[in-house]
Parts: sequence; structure tokens; C-alpha cells
Amino acid sequence: MDLKGIKQRFDIIGNSADLHRALDIACQVAPTDLSVLVTGESGVGKEVIPRIIHHYSMRKHGHYIAVNCGAIPEGTIDSELFGHEKGAFTGAHEMRKGYFEVANGGTLFLDEVAELPLFTQVRLLRVLETGEFIKVGSSKVQKTNVRVIAATNADISSAIHKGHFREDLYYRLNTVPVFIPALRQRKGDIYLLFRKFAADFAETYKMPPIKLTLQAQEVLVGYGWPGNIRQLKNVVEQISVIESQRVIDAECLALYLPESNPLHLPVPFSEKASGDYLSERDLLYKVLWQLRAEVDQLKGQIQQMSLSKGQSAIGRELLDKITETEVIDEVEMEGRSHLPLVVAEEIKSLEETEKEMINKALEKNKGKRKETACDLGISERTLYRKIKEYKIN
Repeated sequence: MDLKGIKQRFDIIGNSADLHRALDIACQVAPTDLSVLVTGESGVGKEVIPRIIHHYSMRKHGHYIAVNCGAIPEGTIDSELFGHEKGAFTGAHEMRKGYFEVANGGTLFLDEVAELPLFTQVRLLRVLETGEFIKVGSSKVQKTNVRVIAATNADISSAIHKGHFREDLYYRLNTVPVFIPALRQRKGDIYLLFRKFAADFAETYKMPPIKLTLQAQEVLVGYGWPGNIRQLKNVVEQISVIESQRVIDAECLALYLPESNPLHLPVPFSEKASGDYLSERDLLYKVLWQLRAEVDQLKGQIQQMSLSKGQSAIGRELLDKITETEVIDEVEMEGRSHLPLVVAEEIKSLEETEKEMINKALEKNKGKRKETACDLGISERTLYRKIKEYKIN
């Protein structure tokens, strides 16, 4: 198939060899009924691969349904996928068809598949192997003919090791793997994407497109883009709307680029990441790393002040006392000078800190769970579970 024509049809920008490889695999596997697992970091555009596969398959006239597994609460995921009978549970006032029944003869795209609970994974494996499923609250076996394409930004191998994902399901889904490279691995495509988004937003907001100076282009390409294409698009839209000048220099562009720090990332896809496991605990890791960084910085400040003021003995004493559970304050000592004093206080537990972070994020987003989960870098289902766990109203 013609890659140029495919990129034009699906509005794909870029000439990266890894991107072309992913598109080529999608085209080659499309006429078959093999299961496909699409992997890559959050925001790289994994959702385009299932659409390409469906369009060039024998099922293209059937239904194409995309399901975000991470956005469905754990208690209703089985009903959403497989349907339920009337009276199957409280609130089930009528029979409902699930996605596997509706998509019969077509394609079902399961995004964030690593977020599925283990009991749902068992049901999914059965559908993949036999085409059979049972509605919630029913004992009748039903048949479906659906092609499943899954995607994840997690390292499923690590999730399997931690017992969060079934190994047999992984091999069944991963019949054909497709990897989408991160934006920082496609440096030659970054400016192309910038110009495309700038032109799109200029048309949307009825204004001239923004342009970059040569120095700004270097900053753009050199940035790490932890949020990948999604982040780049958001930055271009912000600049297009906020800045009155249409030529953006490096200093102006830098104002819209947060520090490229792993602590600011959603759970990334990498060989060393722990996928769904990290997704459950990334808030705790953020707190730990931030505390350690602050303590290291304070140690350096105390050491520098001790040497400059000849207070080496005091400095050593202070350094010995600093731990991750101590707080620094400024007080006057003996009316002569100001030195940091280590006040040993017991910091809130990590659970309390996490609860506080979730509360603040919910307040900021006026209780909207989707935006809150995005700010915290976790899935909606994980946020839902944390809200129940901490009894947050």
C-alpha cells in the first residue's frame, strides 16, 4: 500500500523510519483477523493504528468501536463490554447489549487494556479464543465475531511479573506487536507537526499562523516532549491564542515548555517502567522523589552557609540531623546571625499526602474526574478507586 496516501487519508504527519515501520505493519496485518497490540507512550497517537487496520480490513463495513478501558469504573466494565440482563444488578432496569455484541462483524479497539481488572481479563481471553461470552446476570452463552485491537502505554511484561496482567492474555493480544515511537525519537517530525498545528489553529481561530525564529526552532526540537504529540498540540494552541505576536522567539516559547522532568510525566512506556503497577503508585513516588530532592538541596545550602560563616561544627551537626521527615525553618540564633534550624517534625504519611493531592486536584477541576486524573497522571479508574479508598466526597 502507498504510505503517502495512508498518511494523507488519516492526517498523519512525519517521515520517521519507526513511524513508517508501524504504518507498514498495520497495512500488512489489516487483511487478516490477527489480534494486534499497539504500544507506546501516552500521547503518541496510538489510536490511529486501529483505524487504519479497520479501514483496510474485510470488516471495514462493520462497526468500529473504541473503548477506553481506563475510563470505565471497575464495577461496570463487564457490563460495558459484555452487556447485562434486566435485574442483573441494582439499576439494571433493562437488558443492555455490550460492545462485543454491538461490534459483531466489526472491530473493537481496547485502549489502555492494561487497566482491565483480572476477572475481566479472564472473560476477554475466552472471547478471543472461542468467540463466546456471557452477559452479566445470564447463563446463556453467546457468540460474536469481533476483531480485537488493544493498546497500552504500560510495560505489560512488568505488569505480568507483578501479577496485574495475565500472561496468557498478553500472548493472545500480542499476536502482532506495533510500536509507536515517542516524539523525542522523531526529532525530524517535530517542526513539521508544529507547522501543521499552527495552520490548523490559525484556521480555527481566524488569525495568522504563528511562526518560530531559528533559535526557537532549536528549542522546540531539543525539548523532551514528555506528553508527546498531545503536549505539542496543546502548546501550539496556547501560543496561538495567547500571544499577540505571530513570530515567536526562543524566550517566549520557553515560557510554554515545562521542565522536562520524569516526575511530571504520566506513567510512561519503557522497558524499565512497571506499567499498571506504577500507575497505582505514581503519586507516592512523586512525593518521595520531591522530598528527597528538597532535602538534598537543603543539605547543600547548609553546607555552603557553614563554610562561609565559619560554622563548620554547627553545619556538620545540622547535616547529620537532616532526614526525609524533617522540616527546615529560619530562626534567629543567639541574636547574632540567621542559620537554618532543623525542626524534627513527623511529616504526614504518604497516604495522607496522596489524599490531600487528590482533594486539591478535585477542587481545582471542580470535581471533574477526567481532568483530575489527567492532572495527577493516573487513569480515571485508578482515581475512582482512590476516591473510594480514602472516602473522598
